[in-house]
Amino acid sequence: MMTELIGVSRNIERIKDLIVQVANSEVSTIVIGETGVGKELIVQNLYRMSARNGKPIVKINCSAFPESLLESEMFGYEKGAFTGANGTKRGKFEQANGGVLFLDEIGDMSFELQAKLLRVLQDGEYTPLGSEKTVSTDAWVIAATNHDLKQDMATGRFRKDLFYRLSTVIIHVEPLRNRTDDIPVLINHYFKKYASRFNNGPPRILSKATTEKLIGYPWPGNVRELQNVLQRLLVLNASDSDVDEIISNGYCHNTCESKEPIIDSHPEDRCTSPKDLTIPLKKIKKKVFQKIEREIISYVLEKSSWNRSKAAEILEISYKSLLAKIEELGLDPSLMLVGPKFKYLSAMEEIRFVQSKPDVIQFLNHKEPDIEAQSVAN
Repeated sequence: MMTELIGVSRNIERIKDLIVQVANSEVSTIVIGETGVGKELIVQNLYRMSARNGKPIVKINCSAFPESLLESEMFGYEKGAFTGANGTKRGKFEQANGGVLFLDEIGDMSFELQAKLLRVLQDGEYTPLGSEKTVSTDAWVIAATNHDLKQDMATGRFRKDLFYRLSTVIIHVEPLRNRTDDIPVLINHYFKKYASRFNNGPPRILSKATTEKLIGYPWPGNVRELQNVLQRLLVLNASDSDVDEIISNGYCHNTCESKEPIIDSHPEDRCTSPKDLTIPLKKIKKKVFQKIEREIISYVLEKSSWNRSKAAEILEISYKSLLAKIEELGLDPSLMLVGPKFKYLSAMEEIRFVQSKPDVIQFLNHKEPDIEAQSVAN
């Protein structure tokens, strides 16, 4: 069953029309929009309305692999092609033959690999790593990105020839803040959907006050953030007074009661009484370290446009370790759209940002941070 695009705005209505037209022609298409707007849903609708429905649809997230692994994922490899290649593996192009290959986050693909992808799109064939045989492919390639590709082309980060090869049709999804007509419709649709899943008691109804707050919120994380907030409202059985906190922090203040004291250098975050206070130094040290670590990693990811390979290089950790940290710290690009808010780094006297490489953090032995560090920290 097809998942319907929800919305009544001009942008969504236009996209619905484009889906019908593009699905019938199967031309190269790029879906562009911020994180969380529903780009993958549009790709799924294109696939299901095309003649390729029922054939394979294969997705590859270009930002989830370092360059060397992404190439082998796309084109496959023969046994012995590289260290660790203990057998033959079919690439995504071969798996998607006759169907659809969805290249998600194509803006994060390296410039060198873009050239190899261009040759496949031009010639309809490729060579797996370590092989001498050329393989033909008949995959309808649909790409998606949250990058401004025209800006990336201007700065030399994305190939112009690849852009023009992929962009026979460009489907641009407006952020939710620009299509406010869709917000009440989305709230109504998803609240009913989640209420049937999470509610065991009487049916929940959103109050007028809560609905107005949700409609007035700018939704930097777009539809994905809206879905998460509605689920939290239901799971936590939140009242009208909790809505602002639910939206901004993802938790209800009533859930802040805990047997384990919460220690923080910022009084506004505390919810324990002084008479019950204990000071577990090891736990404090661990929590403060995690907060600082979160802010540093968030900063580097934001500055590198969430290019994980580049971020891992800047942080001098392995790519796998970075992915584990992103998972552990609950980092999400939808929360980075307005830039990380540094709260703990401002207390660190030894941090400064290198002038020649502003997205590299170095810890130097200075008693006072420079002006640039202060402005970011504040």
